[in-house]
Amino acid sequence: HMIMKDKTIDYVLRTTWLAVQKMYNEEASKFEATMATAFTLLSIDPKKGTSSTSLGPKMGMESTSLSRILKTLEERKLIKRKPNPEDGRGVIINLTNKGLDKREDSRQRVFKFNNIIKAEIESDKLSNFYEVSETILELINDKKIF
Repeated sequence: HMIMKDKTIDYVLRTTWLAVQKMYNEEASKFEATMATAFTLLSIDPKKGTSSTSLGPKMGMESTSLSRILKTLEERKLIKRKPNPEDGRGVIINLTNKGLDKREDSRQRVFKFNNIIKAEIESDKLSNFYEVSETILELINDKKIF
């Protein structure tokens, strides 16, 4: 184990997240995908589809990055766009059958990651992790830091 206790909190968050991202991207690259495209597929409702306007906020992503990903997914025939009946300017993003398959592959990998972590870390420690993460988010969202 690396000694993380003498590191700053943001360092631990960043290096952990970068390692997770690298792991997912290496896995995704075996299927000509990226973590970002997989995450997008997982964020689209497999039955009803998802409106393009709600997808960005749902993923915590800028619309320019998202539209680039959606363009890629469309070129790969993983999604279809159709006009949103409730919003004249918006579109509903639906998964194609191929998109549904890729979404399921991604879901299995996220499941595996979570299950292995849960098997390795006691539930009270994991519960502390969630609690600490939630508090950090609240402090940031409530502008209590900067």
